[in-house]
Amino acid sequence: MEASAIILAGGKSSRMGTNKSLLKINGKTNIERIRDRLKSSFHDIILVTNNQKAFEFLEVKMVSDEFTGMGPLAGLHAGLKASQDELNFVAACDMPFVSAELAKKMINYGPSVDAVVPVINGKCHPLFAVYRKEIAEKAAKCMKNGHLSMRHLLDQITVKYITEKDIAGFDDSELEHIFFNMNEPKDYKKVKRLVEGSSKDGF
Repeated sequence: MEASAIILAGGKSSRMGTNKSLLKINGKTNIERIRDRLKSSFHDIILVTNNQKAFEFLEVKMVSDEFTGMGPLAGLHAGLKASQDELNFVAACDMPFVSAELAKKMINYGPSVDAVVPVINGKCHPLFAVYRKEIAEKAAKCMKNGHLSMRHLLDQITVKYITEKDIAGFDDSELEHIFFNMNEPKDYKKVKRLVEGSSKDGF
């Protein structure tokens, strides 16, 4: 089943103090790690950023927010509008251990719902999820009405929430890595320790 991967890189990285997409991890920028993890499984990768010049080196399709200053909902909207596929895996740029294998498993749930969203250890992850292209219209409506939260959008659509029991083949340790968010300098240091102390580039 063909699907596109959309990477959201429009955040301000205020807690990190610098652009977390461009931080180096074992000699490679974080955004390159995410791209490389996804490109073997998705025929098209779309990067949503309001600073396209900074990411030209990635050589992927780039789009900017149509609704500026409205957070990740605007990024989701822009990415879905730019996609040529009905199903799309969406990932935030602060998840350096993103798993294409898990993303493809989630895609399999997609045809019968508007979105597939993981709930891991009780936490909802709408920025590591699968969305149908047509949801872009509902995201736009939310923003026009002043509703900027991802939760508000999810309440308007049909969502398949999946938990650990729905994800065969991934143990607790793997899921902890996959859903790790790199938001602060201490998180960056942890990621570097995990990657540079591992025998394989990933964990």
